[in-house]
Amino acid sequence: MAIEKWIAVASLGLFIMFSAQMITICIYLSHPSEDIDPSSQIKEFVSISIAPGLVLVGSSFLLARRYGSRIAGSLIIAGGIVTIIGMSYVNTLIPKIIPAYVVPELTMSPVIFSVISIPVIIVGTLLFRTKPLPKRDYFFDR
Repeated sequence: MAIEKWIAVASLGLFIMFSAQMITICIYLSHPSEDIDPSSQIKEFVSISIAPGLVLVGSSFLLARRYGSRIAGSLIIAGGIVTIIGMSYVNTLIPKIIPAYVVPELTMSPVIFSVISIPVIIVGTLLFRTKPLPKRDYFFDR
């Protein structure tokens, strides 16, 4: 596989990791055993998983935009769909959380990242539509 496909695989893994982290923190906050600060945890999750995942989506798109890649496009689309599904599940878990732990980062992040997933899906579909350019025989054949 080419490098853009591996980058798309890594971005899919980061999107899955972010959804799993958000689901885990919501389940933990419904019955916490220790006192934690959910806002700092969510900021950490964003900086560890979803932000690098978005950068990797852009990198994969930039590498494959000239000739298109169905595999990279489908992986990017899958990442966006996983994020939307995960964030919709997090929205169902928020009412079960103890009110003292409901912070703005927790209530806003599912909406924000569901909206951000829509352009990610669009970027993935653009890789499907791109027609491959013919390969040149020589480097100086420009």
